[in-house]
Amino acid sequence: MRRMLPRSPGARLATGVVAFFVALNVVAFVVSTVRPEPSGKDGSAYATQPRGAAAYAELLRRAGHPVSYLRESLGAARLDPAATIVLLDAPGLDGGERRALARFVRAGGRLVAGGEDAGAGIVPRAPHWVPAGPRIARPAVPVPETSAVRRVQTAGDGAFGPLGGALPALGEDPATLVVARAGRGRALLLADAAPLQNRLLGRADNAALALALAGPSRRPVTFVESVHGFGEATGLAALPVRWRFALAVAVLAALLLLVSRARRLGPAEEDGGEPTPARREHVDALALALRRAGEPAVALGPVQAAARAQVIRRAALAPGAPDAAVREAALRLGFDEDEAAALTGDRGADDVLALGSALARGRR
Repeated sequence: MRRMLPRSPGARLATGVVAFFVALNVVAFVVSTVRPEPSGKDGSAYATQPRGAAAYAELLRRAGHPVSYLRESLGAARLDPAATIVLLDAPGLDGGERRALARFVRAGGRLVAGGEDAGAGIVPRAPHWVPAGPRIARPAVPVPETSAVRRVQTAGDGAFGPLGGALPALGEDPATLVVARAGRGRALLLADAAPLQNRLLGRADNAALALALAGPSRRPVTFVESVHGFGEATGLAALPVRWRFALAVAVLAALLLLVSRARRLGPAEEDGGEPTPARREHVDALALALRRAGEPAVALGPVQAAARAQVIRRAALAPGAPDAAVREAALRLGFDEDEAAALTGDRGADDVLALGSALARGRR
């Protein structure tokens, strides 16, 4: 079996570097060409499926809003009143979470909530939600959030019937968007979250409405993701996806480098050379050489020198090692007594078989 890797450390290092860049380019090609299927939960800013809000988060980011994702429970989180909280399609809020949002709004916060029971338990005299609504909504009572809006397209999934203490901003009876005040804050409640979802964000004036709901440019916007099943990340999961990808590539490169610099088990084998002939053919060739030479000692000299050199190399002896040391090393390497004796002293016709056997054994 021939060597699979270069001998010199420099060549092995170069092999590792080349392998690293090859692996990096292959992974980059796969990542750039393979597009993942849309996924995620309804209303989540992580979701790329039609009912997700990943496009809304990207729109706000490009408009200059600092965007963050709240993965901590609303009841335990510290909500900054200087920010806008976005909460979409989360009808299963418990009492503690609704009270936390109510405190946030009263303290001066801005809440954008969409979907069933968007304002229940958060603002006083919350509007009543009904499961069907208009597919086109137009501005009603003038409010800043609809000043640049003429027409909003919805999915018709809900509307507000009795408005309670809220003002109708889009549509009147029933209303699609209402504005409710509590303390120093403002709650913007959408009966149907579809205008902010990926599927309809680009229709009619939905994008203009989405930007206006977030508030002035540069105002921080936080999407509540804990209600969609995203808890606080720990360990490697807390790293951004790009960092995890870079870490995986670095680990792969390190493994390739270790393989390229590792030592093979056992002695190194020659890179080239003819394969060892069959023993019978080898002995016949030696006998023919002896018959032609007429002087066995002269003919056997190169054979003995080659076999002796193999033992010296395998036993790591000095090139000029004495006969006794060579003979002892040959015995340690598994040579027969006759073979070891043939490696030292004068050679005669009787040594032909022993020397041929020793040379063949040394090449194994």
